[in-house]
Amino acid sequence: METKPEGGKGRVVYTARTRTTGGRDHGIARSCDGQLDVKLATPGSPHIGSNPEQLFAACWSACFESAVGLAACKKGITLPGDVVIDAEVDLHLDDSGYFLSARLNISIPGIGRPLAQELIVDARELCPYSKATKGHIDVTYTIV
Repeated sequence: METKPEGGKGRVVYTARTRTTGGRDHGIARSCDGQLDVKLATPGSPHIGSNPEQLFAACWSACFESAVGLAACKKGITLPGDVVIDAEVDLHLDDSGYFLSARLNISIPGIGRPLAQELIVDARELCPYSKATKGHIDVTYTIV
């Protein structure tokens, strides 16, 4: 079933549904379809589990890699199978509270630097995570 979000902007093609209990300190996050079942732990704590920053970095890097592939496809370029995105998400604390910053380090072997830069610029406009964070957190995109 297709639905439109508030404001009528586009059609919803997928809705992720999760339930989290216990928060980031010794919690559990599960998807309604059972495909995701993650123990959560605060960074540096003795508890076993991932933290929200790790999960965000993993999701964003996966989405951004797909966006690079889509950008290449739109330009008629076939990418090598070994594109790698290393994402680093920093959790900061200052007098105003907690906030994030991020770095995406992108490796596209076999593609020249100028073309790789074009693909990254295009991917930033295609990736929903990049669009959602644009202007909200400091992000650095680097070709490695």
